[in-house]
Amino acid sequence: MLEEIRQVLQQEADAILNIPVNASFERAIEIIEERVHKLKGKLVASGMGKAGQIALNIATTFSSTGTPAVFLHPSDAQHGDLGVVQPNDVLLLISNSGKTREILELVELAGNLHKDLPLIVITSNKESQLAQLADVCLETGNPKEVCILGLTPSTSTTVMTVIGDVLVVMLMKRIGFNNEEYAKRHHGGYLGSKSREQARLGK
Repeated sequence: MLEEIRQVLQQEADAILNIPVNASFERAIEIIEERVHKLKGKLVASGMGKAGQIALNIATTFSSTGTPAVFLHPSDAQHGDLGVVQPNDVLLLISNSGKTREILELVELAGNLHKDLPLIVITSNKESQLAQLADVCLETGNPKEVCILGLTPSTSTTVMTVIGDVLVVMLMKRIGFNNEEYAKRHHGGYLGSKSREQARLGK
């Protein structure tokens, strides 16, 4: 079993290292900086199922590191929650297949509400309809799932999470986010205490 565990970890690690790194990352970071930090909009992340959980995680991580973001459930968007979207926002949409019906419908609905909202898409399928609609497509590399059935989102969600982490870290560097600003957003808990201590020490 230990050897099988090592193989699973190796497959996950290889998938991360095989994420295509290209100018699309730079363009995505430029768009988020422009819309959120210059035009005072926000990042609206969305996805269905497991991809939705990743989108929620990305949104909360962005918010805690100086880039305002919210998660919008694509189904709830059809029942009034679409109203959270504003003219200067940017949409970050996650769909492994690039064919998720609810996400495609969200693109149409958001476009009817506010024209020309930029779309950043994370997907394994650059030929999909969603990828073709995107201003920026961040490819996962379409890794094979470690699930023994090859079905359960596992490796795919790992690389989606890592892509989100890359965007967060690059935005933090871009806007000069520091310990003092971090502490303002983390009043309680260990991280809040640690960030205030580091800010006090000038780290």
